[in-house]
Amino acid sequence: MQQTLSVIIPARNEEESIGDVVGKIRSLHPDFEIIVINDGSTDETAAKAHAAGATVYSHPYNLGNGAAVKSGIRLGSGDIFVFMDGDGQHDPEDIASMLAFFPDYDMVVGARGMDGQASFERAVGNKVYNWLASYVSKFRVEDLTSGFRAVKSNIAKSYIYLLPNTYSYPTTITLGVLRDGRSVRYMPINIRQRTSGKSRINIVRDGVRFFMIITKICTLYSPMRVFLPVSFAMFVGGLVRYIYSFVTSGRFTNMSALLFMTSIIIFMMGLVSEQICQMRFERRSSDRGVSKFKPKQ
Repeated sequence: MQQTLSVIIPARNEEESIGDVVGKIRSLHPDFEIIVINDGSTDETAAKAHAAGATVYSHPYNLGNGAAVKSGIRLGSGDIFVFMDGDGQHDPEDIASMLAFFPDYDMVVGARGMDGQASFERAVGNKVYNWLASYVSKFRVEDLTSGFRAVKSNIAKSYIYLLPNTYSYPTTITLGVLRDGRSVRYMPINIRQRTSGKSRINIVRDGVRFFMIITKICTLYSPMRVFLPVSFAMFVGGLVRYIYSFVTSGRFTNMSALLFMTSIIIFMMGLVSEQICQMRFERRSSDRGVSKFKPKQ
């Protein structure tokens, strides 16, 4: 089945690299739609991207990386969307390898190795996020925050209302796809040295933001995987407190009762949240209908 493809590149102040990125994609895949979302750049990013052959859409001011991605999703006309950065770190030659997995997979993600991380601190942070996402989704997530990925357009559009305006859109769409029972493939990639500027991600500020978003999305998609450990911890705390107070003073304390009651309340809240989550996703699945892609014969 013939598939059209849109490459979506969010960019802000990437005049030194965006022309080369767009030019390389255009030379390798002349029939691809290339959309550069100029997210309030103060340099010649828009002009360089347009000159290289991209369709440019400009935000009047900086709205955020996720907001740029959402604009690209709204504008893209392809059957498959490829998201990549405009700073030269992602190799356009890897696009062809990603597309080889379609239509069997719904999303293909470029997975970075330890040497592809911007710093040791971010590598450790990403490992923690990958573990948390793997626990919630019951699927081995190899690179939760990778911005280099290809996804079927109808799936990307169905999650646009959930995507944040910040750098955390890969987290949201990954957990959403896995929660819906879609297929995901991780493909190892090599990250090249940035050819312009420096990363604008702050370890502390954005690290806390990432954690809050991941926690929120995990609770949204699989509540019991979050509520149950907390409930169990409260129950164990109450049990330990009861055993200690019984051995030392032969009585059942108010603290033990409080911990047991809290454990039950949290567990019941998790059950209610799980039922609400299930009903909401069943309704969304029926509203979206069936994908237009057909498996290979």
